[in-house]
Amino acid sequence: MNEKELILKAMKEAGEPLNAGKIAELTGLDRKAVDKAMAAMKKDGSIVSPVRCKWQPAE
Repeated sequence: MNEKELILKAMKEAGEPLNAGKIAELTGLDRKAVDKAMAAMKKDGSIVSPVRCKWQPAE
C-alpha cells in the first residue's frame, strides 16, 4: 500500500476530517511524507477540506 492509499484509509476509518499531524500519527508515516503526499492529493482532487487545516476524502 502506498502513502496515498494509507492516508485515504486512515481518513475513512476516522470518519471525521483530520489534520496532517493526526494522519501521520495514525498511519505511522513521517510527517514530511504525509505533507508531500497530501499536497499531491489536494492537486488531483482526491481530498477536500471541509474546515480549515483538516482534510477528508473527496466524495
